[in-house]
Amino acid sequence: MNDTTKILFVCLGNICRSPAAEGILRAMAARRGVADRIEIDSAGTYGGHAGQLPDTRMRRAAAQRGYELTHRARQVREEDFERFDRIIVMDDMNYETLHRLAPSRAAAQRIFRMTEFCRRHPGHSYVPDPYYEGHEGFERVLDLLEDGCEGILDSLDSTKAATRKG
Repeated sequence: MNDTTKILFVCLGNICRSPAAEGILRAMAARRGVADRIEIDSAGTYGGHAGQLPDTRMRRAAAQRGYELTHRARQVREEDFERFDRIIVMDDMNYETLHRLAPSRAAAQRIFRMTEFCRRHPGHSYVPDPYYEGHEGFERVLDLLEDGCEGILDSLDSTKAATRKG
């Protein structure tokens, strides 16, 4: 069995939320000493920003928290459904779009909402798009993403523990 878990974060344009989640999870995994067991990427349902770095405002807000966002935007591809163990989306629109794109029911079962992993922000059903908001919007998104990424790492730990017991 492969010990690497492959995670793909998805938002609309792959320039704010999903690359931030990718950078946050990379940093958290490194701090926990599990970076070698997680493969992380991000993509967007819309391909118009392909090749671009994350939004300058998101990079600035993330850098203030110690995260470096270097991902280049790309659009979700059909092979992503087979390559990744978990595809984690930021909102209902992304969720519905990916369900329509999923090549099979088994592939669709790999799609999760980011807020499913949040513990400190239980009232949120989605991660809002900060693109048209001010600085506070980016900070709120980073708060949610940090919470969700901690939950993802905790869920991987508990899955691995359950696998060892079973």
